[in-house]
Amino acid sequence: MKELDAGDTQAVVAIQRLQAAYADAVTRRDWPAVRELFEPDAAVHIDTRTRDPFSLDGPDALVAFIDQAIARFTFFEFTILNATVDVQGDEGRGRVYICELRADGDGAWSEAYGLYRDRYQRRAGDWRIAERRYASLARRSPTGTEAFTLPTDRGGD
Repeated sequence: MKELDAGDTQAVVAIQRLQAAYADAVTRRDWPAVRELFEPDAAVHIDTRTRDPFSLDGPDALVAFIDQAIARFTFFEFTILNATVDVQGDEGRGRVYICELRADGDGAWSEAYGLYRDRYQRRAGDWRIAERRYASLARRSPTGTEAFTLPTDRGGD
């Protein structure tokens, strides 16, 4: 792993803060804050592994999708398990391994594990998510466990 110069180090820290801000905002269901973390034309590609992959265009579509997906949970926490960042100028790429801890209205607990492969963009000094590829890695619930292989394409790395 190469050593970072001061500018790259600042960029990596800024992107790590962006990753953490996303986790915090989704956990709090702060949808205006989530929107601000994405470029207006950001594409988000989602592969849940249990249905056909699909894409969302822009932060409004993403927020609507997430809000609907987690509405049934009385408890929801989005946690980052591990993350990587590489930067080159005003572009960055990263991987974010995540876990969602959830409880539904009946008190049933579940966990969902996934991987974001992101592309970041710096504009006017601010980093935002320009593209995201999500793939489910595993799910655990009272009815069982599903595990999936890591994605093989290199998009977003």
